Amino acid sequence: MCRFFATRNLILILPMIVIIHPLSAQNIETNYDESKVPAHRLPALLRNSDGAKITTAEEWVKNRRPEILHLFEKFVYGKSPDTPANLAFSLVEQDTNALDGRAVRKQVAIYLGDPNNPLRMNVLIYLPRNAQKSHPLFLAMNFYGNHTINDDPIILLPKSWVRNNEQLGITANQATENTRGIRSDRWPVEKILQRGYGLATLYYGDVDPDFDDGFQNGVHRLYNNELQTKPAADEWGSIAAWAWGLSRVMDYCEKDEDIDHKHVVVMGHSRLGKTALWAGATDDRFALVISNNSGCGGAALSRRRFGETVKKINTNFPHWFCENFKNFNDKEDELPINQHMLIALIAPRPVYIASAEEDRWADPKGEFLSAMRASAVYELFGQEGLPVKYMPAINTPITGTIGYHMRTGKHGVTDFDWQNYLDFADGHFNK
Repeated sequence: MCRFFATRNLILILPMIVIIHPLSAQNIETNYDESKVPAHRLPALLRNSDGAKITTAEEWVKNRRPEILHLFEKFVYGKSPDTPANLAFSLVEQDTNALDGRAVRKQVAIYLGDPNNPLRMNVLIYLPRNAQKSHPLFLAMNFYGNHTINDDPIILLPKSWVRNNEQLGITANQATENTRGIRSDRWPVEKILQRGYGLATLYYGDVDPDFDDGFQNGVHRLYNNELQTKPAADEWGSIAAWAWGLSRVMDYCEKDEDIDHKHVVVMGHSRLGKTALWAGATDDRFALVISNNSGCGGAALSRRRFGETVKKINTNFPHWFCENFKNFNDKEDELPINQHMLIALIAPRPVYIASAEEDRWADPKGEFLSAMRASAVYELFGQEGLPVKYMPAINTPITGTIGYHMRTGKHGVTDFDWQNYLDFADGHFNK
């Protein structure tokens, strides 16, 4: 079948745990000692570039927010193209009795670029199987293919480049049948459905394969001008491209009557947590934003230089951000923005920031401080941002319009995380 349509809690004292991150192969010294965090001052969140103070929500929306968004585009993520005119959707598969009768499954292809030779993004959607007309939705990208989130044998395998992973049995940069369901521990599909939410996911490599080849693959090549072979220094890197891809899925959600497009949650983990934050900042159609262990370039304050730094991330992953970001390697204090300002761009919509105790590379304290500092903008809107000024105890979620927790464990997505994300969404969607 095919159709087309265009309280304050205890202060937590963290032990110093030295972790050598597998991707920090450049032998750049890493700081995991809080006493060695350099003295720093954050850029003014509520002052315009001319020094004028922002005192109302109207002034924020009209003056300061556009300035900050422009600075992030110019110096960090890069500017992305507008919504493309040549955008098409195809419902390639549907089953109203999926997962042993517990779900409706849809698989949707999104076509970009030349209609005769398009780039195809495959979106997997599960919806609760009941009589409700439309359902709120969690939207998140995955790292190894839609088929890895559940062992459902009907899920399509990606045909695009896949990152090799010996532990997961992925070789030759290809998805295979033996990888079906290998990441199901991170995707509690049944729990999400039982709570009344749908889940949509797409493989991030369908938008832009995650390796540096000068942007000759993926979506970038479709939107170069005739004189370009790669994006300009202030144009989109891979994180911005992935965020742009999430917005294209949102375009589809607005057309699907089974999805409550006014209540779509964009969620991401690690580099895709950075992506979710940027998607939420640039596309206000996302009603709620969740960042899981996003670290440097995500929720963590870069001026702390704790764990992963701007230089490390640009050295290890030169394609993630725009070229201009490299000018701030070891010069974080010269960057006119910081990540608390990224979170503030999402206001007044709810946002949840989550950290993991052992994920020192991602700087949990820096993530908390970003969430706390962003609260000032939420207060302009008459809302409580993050209702504490000190890090909460481990496994103690704190929620206002901004939510935060740090759980036990390592870098990853757990049932504890999902339980709190579902509860947070319930609270803000009045379910």
